[in-house]
Amino acid sequence: MSPAFMRLWGAPILLGVLTAIGLVAALLGDGLLDYVSAVALAIPVALGTWHSLRRQDC
Repeated sequence: MSPAFMRLWGAPILLGVLTAIGLVAALLGDGLLDYVSAVALAIPVALGTWHSLRRQDC
């Protein structure tokens, strides 16, 4: 893959993969998988919150 493609689509693909891992872990197991799903689903939420609250320099 080209560097331009990864620069543009790398983060959204990674967030999608993390979300999928979190959802599958939440559906399949208990115990350790509960923690895996919580962390995997919290990362996209935390990044979205950080992105929306950061100061924009215009």
